Amino acid sequence: MISPHAIVDPSAILAEDVSVGPFSVIGADVEIGSGTIIESHVVIKGPTKIGRDNHIFQFASVGEQPQDLKYAGEPTRLEIGDRNTIREYATLNRGTVDDEGITSVGNDNLFMISSHVAHDCRIGNNIIMANAVALAGHVRIEDYAILGGYTTVHQFTRIGAHSFSGFATAIDRDVPPYFTIAGNRARAFGINKNGLKRRDFSQESIRALQEAFKLLIKSKCSHKEALEKVNVLALEHTEVKQLLDFLAASERGWVR
Repeated sequence: MISPHAIVDPSAILAEDVSVGPFSVIGADVEIGSGTIIESHVVIKGPTKIGRDNHIFQFASVGEQPQDLKYAGEPTRLEIGDRNTIREYATLNRGTVDDEGITSVGNDNLFMISSHVAHDCRIGNNIIMANAVALAGHVRIEDYAILGGYTTVHQFTRIGAHSFSGFATAIDRDVPPYFTIAGNRARAFGINKNGLKRRDFSQESIRALQEAFKLLIKSKCSHKEALEKVNVLALEHTEVKQLLDFLAASERGWVR
């Protein structure tokens, strides 16, 4: 399954059925799980661990050192889960010792052409990063978030679960779960209603989130009063409780 024109370091650990295309380079301290397909002209450097059934397309760069001037060659890592798709020219960098030393990617994610995952990012599951989405360092993205093409994300920003960003959105604050945002700089426009419907959220939960959004973003009452009313909704709806917990933990403010 390994092309004779590929270069694989002797220390790399590849499952027996891993496919490696011609002119790809697999470096030292790389581990790749069963069923993973590496197309031609891919470069993977270690320390990097890649799980099962991933598909990495040509010209992707995986596990390269971070684009951080403070990085001094420390043995940091990139860890990728299962069933991820990494398309052409996507780049995923290792972590730094300024954080926990690991850039991590979960399962079932799609990284479209020219997307970038910087050092120390934490990517959850079922996330879509469209063409040319760029994450700065230390970004956290929760499950089922979708970032529209050319979205840019400032360092240390959190992106909440089931959120959606429109085309060319510039994100410099935390994005609450379930929100739809767009613009430069990002503004909140509503709840990701269509996405929630596709994921079988109940009408009651969607209505509760819409009411919470109106209170937090559009209400003329004070922020304190709005939070008190949203707390009442949270007593009956776990999704609203999740939203409030996310806002309470925000250290850099959130998109309004």
